[in-house]
Amino acid sequence: MVEFELVDVELPEGTNVILGQSHFIKTVEDLYETVVESGMSIKFGIAFCEASMKRLVRSDGNDAELVKHAEKEAMKIGAGHSFIIFIKDGFPINVINRIQDVSEITAIYAASANPIKVVIAKEGVQRGIMGVLDGMKPVGIENEEERGERKEFLRKIGYKR
Repeated sequence: MVEFELVDVELPEGTNVILGQSHFIKTVEDLYETVVESGMSIKFGIAFCEASMKRLVRSDGNDAELVKHAEKEAMKIGAGHSFIIFIKDGFPINVINRIQDVSEITAIYAASANPIKVVIAKEGVQRGIMGVLDGMKPVGIENEEERGERKEFLRKIGYKR
């Protein structure tokens, strides 16, 4: 019998999270190299849930607090071959394409600064990610003034000219 669980992912202040799926033990090292090679001076912590053999949470990163936090959240999620990356001083947009190009990455579920909840299916000793609840639902449709604010904001943070 499959059961479902909702796992709240805690985001430390000023961080973003990337949650995904992979298929091989070398994931944690490849993700580390990918983030470092991005050329961004991002602080980060990665944790990867090994799905067989020792079934450990494997971790790495360049910020000890973010690594520990990634380990804690990965244990809460507990889905085989899932990985979680917490980023500070950068945004997922800075590394997400590179992460998607890592050969063993099979899916990205979320890349966000919003509170997320992970929908987990569990059956016996197996757990899998069914989806993610990201942020809140919309409360309306932007008007011209809000459209202008959005465009101004993107230019202010340097993502548009």
